[in-house]
Amino acid sequence: MKLDKIDIRILSELQKNGRITNVELAELVYLSPSPCLMRVKKLQAEGYITGYSAQIDIAKLGQSLTVFTEITLRNHRQIDFARFLSAVEKIDSVIECHLVSGGYDYLVKFMTSGITEYQAIMEHLIEMEIGIDKYFSFVILKSPIVKTHHPLDSIAEVD
Repeated sequence: MKLDKIDIRILSELQKNGRITNVELAELVYLSPSPCLMRVKKLQAEGYITGYSAQIDIAKLGQSLTVFTEITLRNHRQIDFARFLSAVEKIDSVIECHLVSGGYDYLVKFMTSGITEYQAIMEHLIEMEIGIDKYFSFVILKSPIVKTHHPLDSIAEVD
């Protein structure tokens, strides 16, 4: 399915407000409600829309710690990457994991209740013998810019 500018506008509006009514969405993208709903259903069926979720103010829930961790593996065979991923995907505190180019292999984002929990997780990962050679931790002090939407207009290929 090739997307057009209206599809991109629909996706942009839905990522800003997933609870918007179809009538409101149709107005924002300059369609009547029926064609708008048909497009949304097609975008869902084609896998462009993968789900809807609530954005939570984590600070209101209690104290938390966010840590970005650079992780380097000892070996770089497929089995080494698979073993590492199998272990970290089971950890609830891992909220992002990216295979990257450069001086290390993975950039992992952890969210924990504090430094003690984070360190216990890292010690457990080391003890598991999953091939971690070294890691560097970067504790987040403040996040002045956090966007919950992607710049679809600049990255989408449209007709």
